[in-house]
Amino acid sequence: MSQTVDRALSILPLLAEGPANLEQVATRLGVHKSTALRLLRTLHEHGMVYRQQDQRYRLGARLFALAQEAVENLDVREIAHPHLVALNERCGHTVHLAVYEENEVLYIDKVESRYPVRMYSRIGKPVAITVAAVAKLLLADLPEPERRTLAERLTYPAYTPRSTPNAAAFLKELATVRDQGWATDFGGHEESINCVGAPIRGADGRVVAACSVSAPNVVVSAEELLSLLPLVRRTAEEISREYSGGAPVSHGAHGTQGAHGAHGAHGTAGSPATTPSHEHDPSHETPEKRAEETSS
Repeated sequence: MSQTVDRALSILPLLAEGPANLEQVATRLGVHKSTALRLLRTLHEHGMVYRQQDQRYRLGARLFALAQEAVENLDVREIAHPHLVALNERCGHTVHLAVYEENEVLYIDKVESRYPVRMYSRIGKPVAITVAAVAKLLLADLPEPERRTLAERLTYPAYTPRSTPNAAAFLKELATVRDQGWATDFGGHEESINCVGAPIRGADGRVVAACSVSAPNVVVSAEELLSLLPLVRRTAEEISREYSGGAPVSHGAHGTQGAHGAHGAHGTAGSPATTPSHEHDPSHETPEKRAEETSS
């Protein structure tokens, strides 16, 4: 990168901290005022910076417009797909990607299981919003008033005995998901199907999509599927980093609990009530679990 371009780009993060005058810019760049002025004028001509009446410079509206346009044109499915394929190759189970649009949670990508049993889900098909793990992840990130309004507007079909029964139970589940940073659906939609999922975040930390791994009981138990949660979360974090331009992903309060510890503590609707007994017994570990630990 040429020295001129490097210096010009260095001005932008400086002004992101707040307006600065010519002397401050020159001092930060370590250049003469005439050089700083030339760089600022060029950026001003392109709308990247704006000179205020007090002669200080701030970031220009054109920069924000470009940033917004870039965000709107990001295709989370295109970015996520290679990671979803890799996740599927590691665990062998069905992998989904979902987004929240116009009061519906929709599947936008799917990688089929390697096993003969196939999931009925289809790309473009709305998910069962009150029970699906991906739906819980997406709705848990909504502002509290919006979550409450949505929960109270929904109906709560009794797909199975483990389905979410009402708005109060749903809001409680969403609060748990928001705190722990992952979600499950253990027989809430179909008694024979289990699912674990994790959120995909943008540069601002908001959840933009959710990915999950699903499998029927005849292939793997709920406890064994839950052992894949660290792998699912790492996949979601990798997608998040790429989607947000390589920015480091910080869970903050999310993910401070281990999968099994949190699972046993909160007792989410439709999830097994006990901690998996095979957790510390290698003889009971699945091939997926051993592969996961080997790669850690």
